[in-house]
Amino acid sequence: MRIIRGKYQRRQIQAPANLPVRPTTDMAKESLFNILENNLDFEEVEALDLFTGTGNIAFELASRGCISVLAIEQDKACVQFIKNTVSQLKMDNLTVLRMDVFKFLPGTRQQFDLIFADPPY
Repeated sequence: MRIIRGKYQRRQIQAPANLPVRPTTDMAKESLFNILENNLDFEEVEALDLFTGTGNIAFELASRGCISVLAIEQDKACVQFIKNTVSQLKMDNLTVLRMDVFKFLPGTRQQFDLIFADPPY
């Protein structure tokens, strides 16, 4: 996967092949962000990425300058991969939590400007 724009644009990130995910394709992600870009100023956005998987969308949001990105994922290997990548890239606006989305949502009081959810089939 690659980060399309922003601070980390053109950066290739190789997720381990054994992760139990189906990452959003670059074409779909680029189309999504073209729409968002025309409607949002990312630098004013606090974002939530539910079922983050590889962190593909969360990395793009963070790269484009969101104030903060909170990524929620239940799979331990996915969370560890995201934490390692965040550390390598020195992303200070992306946090990942290992948690069941359906337990996180009722308990959070935090408000978000953008919520992205891409649940498994």
